Amino acid sequence: MHTYDPALADLVLGSLRDRLSNRPALNHPGEGDKLDRVLAGLIGPEGNDPAEVLRLWTEQVAPTTITVDSPRFLSFVPAAPTQAAALFDALVSCSSIQGVSWLLASGPIAAENQVLRLLADLAGMPAEAGGCFVSGGSAGNLSALVTARDTARRRQGLGPYDRVRFAVSDQAHSSVGNALRIIGVEPFTVPTTDHRLTGPALRAALLADADPSDVIGVAATAGTTNAGIIDDLAGIATVAREFDLWFHVDGAYGGAGLLAPSVRHRYRGIEHADSLVIDPHKWLFAPFDCAALLYRDPRLARAAHTQDASYLDALHTDDDTQWNPSDYAHHLSRRARGLPLWFSLAVHGTRAYGEAVEKALTLARASAALIRNTPHLGLIREPELSAVLFRRTGWTAEDYTEWSARLLAGQTAFVAPTGWEGETVARLTFLHPETSLDMVREIIETMR
Repeated sequence: MHTYDPALADLVLGSLRDRLSNRPALNHPGEGDKLDRVLAGLIGPEGNDPAEVLRLWTEQVAPTTITVDSPRFLSFVPAAPTQAAALFDALVSCSSIQGVSWLLASGPIAAENQVLRLLADLAGMPAEAGGCFVSGGSAGNLSALVTARDTARRRQGLGPYDRVRFAVSDQAHSSVGNALRIIGVEPFTVPTTDHRLTGPALRAALLADADPSDVIGVAATAGTTNAGIIDDLAGIATVAREFDLWFHVDGAYGGAGLLAPSVRHRYRGIEHADSLVIDPHKWLFAPFDCAALLYRDPRLARAAHTQDASYLDALHTDDDTQWNPSDYAHHLSRRARGLPLWFSLAVHGTRAYGEAVEKALTLARASAALIRNTPHLGLIREPELSAVLFRRTGWTAEDYTEWSARLLAGQTAFVAPTGWEGETVARLTFLHPETSLDMVREIIETMR
């Protein structure tokens, strides 16, 4: 079973080459009963011909996956890994790298840390900033909030069951609220002005509270998922310092905008973050799954996350240069998921990345102008990043749902409706460098 099989390797590598050179169609969701029939009996005591299993995958299973890296996938937050990143991800997968510690993977970890240093520098964080790569924004937010909670409890002499709260806006990503629930921290919800959390609103909410002393931190957003709105990071940072709050920034989607000169000013204040999350598998063209988690003072994360056990003693030394990613998040075992991004950045350079991000921003602005000038459409707000919200005059929620289904059925695009202030609306999110304004025109034409 573990013997190298040249024929099997050639078969799978051939499929990989086909996937890289021939981007598949958008495809359609599968039907559960049909998939059950296709897969029935496939796994049993005896094996199967690998060519037949691969054929089944290619013809029956893969087409039920909506292609997130298609330039016509414009829902949620898409992905568009570079060929360099995708290929290197395959190499990482077959290298069996246990990226938990310096002892086991010093070279890969050093390469990952080079990328983390780049991101920290883009955000203006200090030289000692650092962290690790985790699976996604949810894991990053959870790990950062655990660090914030434990740091506050230690500094304030609180017990493990003493009440603490964390300030969040009503626009924070769902994973932030979920993380707070998991770790037993209550949300202190601050109302937003025009869907943006501001420093004055945070200060006013704290001063109006009967006892704000148990509010230990604030989570700001650098690019909301629905509309790409960047919070008042500078104002929030000022209030965080004033009230001695941990300042967390969720830049899972929007953090890549730090590479784009046209929007860089919107991130003023991010340099004061105590923790920061950016998902390269979104707008930094890495494959799933990859999120960068950075701390202003990594020692605080080590105090919160380092796992102690006799079987882990060999991983921990007094040498601070031996960086263990397991010490900076809730994980232990991990793949070296930052390496595909490292390879792609080394191959293409940061200028190409910045240009690709700017291209999406330019397309969002051009699409907004196109929508604004189309009589039966209404632009909901000018895009700050690459998400564009708009409405079709007279449409109901059912109309948007039917329209979305028609677009996917015709393989024109995948555009899922969203909600905005209680109304169902349309939303386009641009990320893929090959998405064009002509594609947007084609989509808009279907809304007559």
